[in-house]
Amino acid sequence: MTTETKDTPTPTAESPQTECTHLRTAAKRAYDSQNPRGIGDDQIEQYLPMVHKIVQRVVGYLKPPLSYEDLVSAGVVGLVKAAHDYDPSREAQFTTYAYLRIKGAILDELRGWSFVPAAVNKHIRTALQTSQEIAEKTGETPTDEELARTLGISLDELYEAYKGARARQFLSIDGDDSGDSPLGALLAAAGTDSPDAGLEKAELLDTLAQAISRLSERQRQVVILYYQQQLTMKQIAEVFDITESRVSQLHAGALFNLSVKLRQWNDG
Repeated sequence: MTTETKDTPTPTAESPQTECTHLRTAAKRAYDSQNPRGIGDDQIEQYLPMVHKIVQRVVGYLKPPLSYEDLVSAGVVGLVKAAHDYDPSREAQFTTYAYLRIKGAILDELRGWSFVPAAVNKHIRTALQTSQEIAEKTGETPTDEELARTLGISLDELYEAYKGARARQFLSIDGDDSGDSPLGALLAAAGTDSPDAGLEKAELLDTLAQAISRLSERQRQVVILYYQQQLTMKQIAEVFDITESRVSQLHAGALFNLSVKLRQWNDG
């Protein structure tokens, strides 16, 4: 009896070099799946100017007790963490992601410091309440002179309250525990994924635009130059031929008045 045999294909052996290449590819794929990273160490350096730009604006905004170098160090830590954690599959630009992480790291560094004395905090709460009451009665926020006179404090004390309110708002993205500042809550609500989010955001922007248009001419100019034209307070001072301290007062007063207007919108 004749037994038929079938030829069984013999696997072709890969060269050691090819096998090693496949192993490296598989290992890299496994590593990348566990550690998504779109920015390498050699690319971080090109984003360092962003750190300095953010710190410069923070320093000009708050006049913090920490040194410039301390804040830069905190920002660099945020940048490095952003580069390590960045996942390009989430379709977010690294520049935007890094900006948020850098600013967040700097704010975290600043939150350990007290910028607002208790007396100034009291003036902030009283000024907000009084300003809102006047705005509800007259339809307009009071001038600095009117508000200071109503509160029975000097203009300098009112300006200190303005700056304290601005610092507290800046350091508290989601609003503060006292509930005095509605801006964080409003922005959070405008960014939700609810069906009404688009309409609410449009209403917020419209209200903000109207509020800006009702600022005093000089306050409105400062807001436009600082936020739209990206000028520093020193540069704005040169434009208006006034002191940088006065620009800071105008800026703080503008944000305070906008806060009152947005509080009314939120309550309504």
